[in-house]
Amino acid sequence: MQTYARAPVQFVRGEGARLWDSDGNEYLDFLAGISVCSVGHCHPAVVEAVREQVGTLTHTSNLYLTESGVLLAQRLAGSSLGGRAFLCNSGTEANECAIKLVRKHAHGRGIAQPEIVVLDGAFHGRTMGSLSATPGLATNESFAAYLPGFRAVPRDDPDSLRDAVGESTAAVMLEPIQGETGVHVISDEMIVAAREACNATGALLVFDEIQTGMGRTGSLWAYEQLPVRPDVMTTAKALGGGLPVGACVSSPETGDVLERGDHGSTFAGGPLISSAALAAFDVIDDPELLRSVRDLGTRLCEGLDEIDAIAEVRGRGLMVGARLDGADARETAERLLDRGLIVNPIGADTLRFLPPLVIGEPEVDEALGILRGTLD
Repeated sequence: MQTYARAPVQFVRGEGARLWDSDGNEYLDFLAGISVCSVGHCHPAVVEAVREQVGTLTHTSNLYLTESGVLLAQRLAGSSLGGRAFLCNSGTEANECAIKLVRKHAHGRGIAQPEIVVLDGAFHGRTMGSLSATPGLATNESFAAYLPGFRAVPRDDPDSLRDAVGESTAAVMLEPIQGETGVHVISDEMIVAAREACNATGALLVFDEIQTGMGRTGSLWAYEQLPVRPDVMTTAKALGGGLPVGACVSSPETGDVLERGDHGSTFAGGPLISSAALAAFDVIDDPELLRSVRDLGTRLCEGLDEIDAIAEVRGRGLMVGARLDGADARETAERLLDRGLIVNPIGADTLRFLPPLVIGEPEVDEALGILRGTLD
């Protein structure tokens, strides 16, 4: 089905931050499969974990326990909110789980028609629940009617957020940094307003860390650099080291909201995917690597600031957006691709950079050189 606008390139091989196409051309990958291949392409630890597991056991269903699935759930919960984890196959599934969790929690508080407050510019997925939570996409009449019970507020107006949270609010759901609409960092004032409003009403605070999690911002989870903690967190993308996996993680207080029979998935948390995720965890959950992400992010942002054709640089760690001054983002990304640099155009004027977290200064400088040569 013609659902994607694909570039005329067929990639056949990857290693680290490099990709090669079917004609033998080499590319520096500063998109990493949209923050999926954060440990780089074909990281040896992930490859070895998959090879060993695929020859041992690939699937049993969730009617039985597997060691790697249990260990992954323990590592997710232990490294973050300390409650429980529901393993699934993607970010949108993780958010569907979070939506069900907060709605059931609200019904338990006597709320008959619970609302979830979301931010303009958010992106939470493409299944009908998560799509309904995505204000910019929930206007497409082709897919109506959407799931009711979502209320959107501006992403830069703490007072509007406070006013929107009331007795019927089940949760406030937000991304610490909005990735799909151009890398917009949500201010600490908005984050604090969300936490305070939830505390005052009994609503839950949900952080969508599908893109910001797993080291992307320079800490294992983006909330670790923020003044508050969420009650529920979702993650995916980089979690699987290149393989499809997602998770909804709870605090201890919300860990028992979903009970047996409330939710499920055939493939979720299987031994093959969980083994890959554990290997990716070992690579990313490393203080030296996370410090490098912060340092390289600063180097990338400073270099982008020095390019005359770039009007604004936004982001944190190695999650960076650059607003162009008078240039078309799609055309610019096409020219960069021709010169061997993969970036992501967003909207009319923004380029998004999500390189593998395992890069070094030479890769950052190489990317900046290609950008300067193209934009100047």
